[in-house]
Amino acid sequence: MTIHATVDGQQVQWRDTKRYLWLIGTIIPILPLGTWGLYAWTGSALSWWFGPVFVFVIVPLADLIAGLDPNNPPDELIEALEEDRYYRRITYAFIPLQISGLIWASYLFGGGTLPGLDGSLALVDKLGLAVSVGMVAGIGINTAHELGHKKKEHERWFARVALSQTFYGHFYIEHNRGHHARVATPEDPASARLGETLWEFLPRTMSGSLRSAWRLEKKRFDRQGRSHWSIKNDLFNAWAFSVVLWGGLMIAFGWQILPFLIIQALAGIWLLESVNYLEHYGMKRRVLESGRPERVNPSHSWNSNNIGTNVLLYHLQRHSDHHANPTRRYQALRDSKDAPVLPTGYAGMIVLACVPHLWRRVMDHRVMDHLDGDLTSANLHPRVAATYERRYGKVAA
Repeated sequence: MTIHATVDGQQVQWRDTKRYLWLIGTIIPILPLGTWGLYAWTGSALSWWFGPVFVFVIVPLADLIAGLDPNNPPDELIEALEEDRYYRRITYAFIPLQISGLIWASYLFGGGTLPGLDGSLALVDKLGLAVSVGMVAGIGINTAHELGHKKKEHERWFARVALSQTFYGHFYIEHNRGHHARVATPEDPASARLGETLWEFLPRTMSGSLRSAWRLEKKRFDRQGRSHWSIKNDLFNAWAFSVVLWGGLMIAFGWQILPFLIIQALAGIWLLESVNYLEHYGMKRRVLESGRPERVNPSHSWNSNNIGTNVLLYHLQRHSDHHANPTRRYQALRDSKDAPVLPTGYAGMIVLACVPHLWRRVMDHRVMDHLDGDLTSANLHPRVAATYERRYGKVAA
């Protein structure tokens, strides 16, 4: 479909070459069902682990094969593109499919059987299914990220539903009101520091984001002169969605599914926070004379135009434009020539991040090249300060 607009008497048009590729996003929630189909076809117990294989093998290969798409919609067509309801319906469709997949998996966690299965799943098969469901949960958090930034109230409620699967409702608060204000500063728990490994980053960001969300809500209620111990506290009402969902599943399928609900939630949170690790690694905003950080600009976020991961994550890899225009819908996000570029898409970079030595070999020199060799401009992990000073030069006090 071609978008048209008339500007100053001139006809402007642009075609979204990824228009129908965005439908791949609605395939993700049925990955758990795909594990059953794969098992029925192959008879291999490894089929239940198809979720991580899809995300970390098939998607990176798709990135390599499909290549890049740096094409931007013209500024004159941004509004018309955002008004096309086709794109938002794709994100809406994700959520009922996501919850349906979790219900179906919970039936199997509870000992349910299906055609083609010899009785209930073995423990190792349930573990594989839980991790596969967790991949959907992690991408579901990204769907919540897309919807949670929007101005329409129903979309923000949809975001809470998507987050309920992982019990990560505080993300809705911390990301919008915390991360976007503090991004690329040492104070931001969701901005990874140069020299910090993924495994160091995970506990710091998970605990720091929860504490930040709590403080943000408390401050909001304090300004109103009210107690934050209220169901109107966005932390509590977001977690209430999870209590209802998980409680309903355990009533329906038995308390024994709880360990698998926890495993899938942890897998989804790990996927989300691994993406956070990539997005601002080593980037730091300059502190102005006023003591406040400079305004966020494209140089503070790592970007990628790899098509495979971009259609999977709703253009999240055009991260600089997202920070510049948080309410802009995914189909209208634009590439920035001033942003640092990852060597491949997020899916492949997460695999790399799991091996800190390889990550540092690939990424640290890219950080320094982007900063023109100025280590004082990096968000540097204190643990490696002395080592990096010897390698790159003096560290600012």
